[in-house]
Amino acid sequence: MISPTYDVAIIGAGIVGASLFHQLGRFQQKAVLIERENDVALGSSRANSAIVHAGYDPPNGSLMAKFNVEGNRLFDTLCEDLAVPFKRNGSLVLAFTEEEEKQLEFLLENGKKNGVPGLELWTSEQVALKEPNLAKCRQALFAPTGGIVGVYELTTALAENGLVNGGDILLESEVTGIEKIAGNPDYFKITLRGGRTILSRFLVNAAGLFADKIHALIAPVNYTIHPNKGEYFLFDHSEGNCVNHTLFRVPSRVGKGVLVSPTVHGNLLVGPNSIQTDDPDDTATTGSGLESVKQGALETVPGLNFRKNIRNFAGVRARSSRSDFIVEEVPDVPGMIDLAGIKSPGLTSAPAIALAALELLEHAGLELKEKTTFLSRREQVYFMALSPEEKCKLIQKDAAYGRIICRCESITEGEILESIRRPLGARTVDGVKRRCRPGSGRCQGGFCLPKVMAILARELGVPVEQIQQDRTGSWIVCPSNKRTAEQTEKNAGGKTDV
Repeated sequence: MISPTYDVAIIGAGIVGASLFHQLGRFQQKAVLIERENDVALGSSRANSAIVHAGYDPPNGSLMAKFNVEGNRLFDTLCEDLAVPFKRNGSLVLAFTEEEEKQLEFLLENGKKNGVPGLELWTSEQVALKEPNLAKCRQALFAPTGGIVGVYELTTALAENGLVNGGDILLESEVTGIEKIAGNPDYFKITLRGGRTILSRFLVNAAGLFADKIHALIAPVNYTIHPNKGEYFLFDHSEGNCVNHTLFRVPSRVGKGVLVSPTVHGNLLVGPNSIQTDDPDDTATTGSGLESVKQGALETVPGLNFRKNIRNFAGVRARSSRSDFIVEEVPDVPGMIDLAGIKSPGLTSAPAIALAALELLEHAGLELKEKTTFLSRREQVYFMALSPEEKCKLIQKDAAYGRIICRCESITEGEILESIRRPLGARTVDGVKRRCRPGSGRCQGGFCLPKVMAILARELGVPVEQIQQDRTGSWIVCPSNKRTAEQTEKNAGGKTDV
């Protein structure tokens, strides 16, 4: 069998890999995005704070500072072009002691050096006017460029845009081997689990929590990844207006601490803590960890009603043995680029890291010829955001938009069908959830799960017992229990009445 040949192969379909894949879609070169999971955004990009950081805290002169500020500036246009929810709600860093006030002065000056616009020190009275539910603080640093974003939607949209612009995406394709084949030009031979191989002139390692393992397949180890877990509370929409800004405490040596923030979808998010773990797949929550998050949040917002919590989750961040982001051509392996150790503010930095990776690839010999056919815009229907007139017009065109499937989030059948039928369509219940949010509300899928399963089964042409929750092997219905499967379809109203 002849191996498919590409100009650039990207390993890892998180926010960094997807951002570069999107950028490569602008050019005539052929790119492929390789992912070990059955969907994009299933690593660190799956569970994080979804914060667009202003950039006042990374050390001046570091790559983190440079890419944070540059990436932040790109979000308005990027999210508008890709139809991704984004809001600049601003952030506040709160000081409760005299020592923390001194730290705010340092952050203010550091932020100015980093090029962060609009930074201000607010008095206790100013903070109380804008955030009446906060504990009384002494002072706060206000950053107007801070924001919140739909991180699942963004990662998926970036990958989808690269796909429609001529790239390929290989899911469930874990990389097991890499070797360099001499020739004119030289190629990387990339072996995938199961024995498949592909060839690529250039290789980009954006494997997140597994970046050091990918690096070690072809090059001597010069950094290691240390997984760091953070746990969260997600509150119901009823708590979404409890605060207006993203609220931070003064950073410590272990991170930015427990934040309290509205989400772009109208919920309230609290977390994370910081727990070292040896397992990059360890996303289990713990009672003690969540209690520490709760107490940290109550110090900031004493009136938080934790009875309104609708979900707990944990994410794992890719901290490296180096203090800064790793964005470089691999020593002694020409044509291989490492994008590794992309911890916070990695989400914010990703668009700028992608542009830097393009420069590294070009310096390594990749000729970047722009396409005249590049499609920069992407459309997606958010039904509840439409005017009454727009809703009526859409329902007249497609009656599926008149059927509400998820009552908590008011998600229609039309939106779910669109999420499945798109170029990078959903294939699991959580894949649908990440794209258009059914199951994200108060009942967490308690009512809409059977209906979403039935729609997926119908659209994919498979029995409902073959529908999975999320990762490969996450079965919902036991395949051997035919009666259970039939009852699931019956509860969903059969194949037509959803």
